[in-house]
Amino acid sequence: MPRYALKIEYHGAPFCGWQRQADHPSVQQALEEALRKLDPQGPSIAAAGRTDTGVHATSQIAHVDMTRAWEPFRLSEALNHHLKPAPVAILEAALAPPDFHARFSARKRHYLFRLQSRRAPLTHDKGLVWQIKHELNLEAMRQAAAHLIGKHDFTTFRATHCQAKSPVKTLDRIAITARPIPYGTEYRFELSARSFLHNQVRSIVGSLEHVGAGAWPPERMKTALEAKDRAACGTVCPPHGLYLAGVDYPDDPFSEGGGNAPISRT
Repeated sequence: MPRYALKIEYHGAPFCGWQRQADHPSVQQALEEALRKLDPQGPSIAAAGRTDTGVHATSQIAHVDMTRAWEPFRLSEALNHHLKPAPVAILEAALAPPDFHARFSARKRHYLFRLQSRRAPLTHDKGLVWQIKHELNLEAMRQAAAHLIGKHDFTTFRATHCQAKSPVKTLDRIAITARPIPYGTEYRFELSARSFLHNQVRSIVGSLEHVGAGAWPPERMKTALEAKDRAACGTVCPPHGLYLAGVDYPDDPFSEGGGNAPISRT
């Protein structure tokens, strides 16, 4: 059974998240229903990250085993046809090695959080960003974020129902940028790590917003981290500002000369 890697984009609003649930629509369900149109045996699909309700993706990675060989481009086109009208798109498909696993082979995950400061109601970006009405101090947020880089116990920034075995994670990068938008500013928070705790990104960004608004001094982020206490966390951001933006692998199946070459059917 040939294995394929899929690069997936989706709008999270209609879904209960990535993972299939009995009573609510999920991204996994939408994809598996489309796959059944191509393969009646109903192959299951595994993803790099189980995004929560309302969270988006610009580059989710998944893998699936098909019972017959497909040209990667034809597979992506067929899936996109059967996914309509769900807001889910296969950006690219690639033939992957048999031992490739979208989740367990991943070496780093990248998340983006979008926050817009604007008094006027949102139109084009409604449901895609977290809106606030006050400006933020960019340099103060960068100073606060520096306390989180490296290996730490992130209990403060972990959901109480998180199922991870350990709260210890290594945060490799936090980049915070700002750019003007019509009648406001968009702040972008980019976080990279091998793996994240449940609600870790949204908890961190919510606390950084407190710093940017002047409610917390930058040093408060270090105090909150060292408290190892969920009560020390700031606001948890809404999910609709969060995007799974990329996943790194030792051998990228989408790299040039990789899995998109024609497949032998002999």
